[in-house]
Amino acid sequence: MPKSVFTGAYATMLAVLVAARREAGVTQIELAQRLGRTQSFVSQIERGVRRLDVIEFYAVAKAMKIDPVVLFAAVAKKLPDSVSI
Repeated sequence: MPKSVFTGAYATMLAVLVAARREAGVTQIELAQRLGRTQSFVSQIERGVRRLDVIEFYAVAKAMKIDPVVLFAAVAKKLPDSVSI
């Protein structure tokens, strides 16, 4: 089984992404279709199995019809001033 890419900060980002997807009323399957990927791709991102880069973050936000800047601001608001990478 692949190693999780979770840190506390990363887990926070994922929680915000999942909450945003659900709030937008988008299923993993719908999001995957909008991205041209499989549902397992979205699941792997949301479970922290597959790390999300900034361009993918942008694409995911746009696919959910959410402004990426607003979504990232929601993530940043929940993060502490200092995070480890």
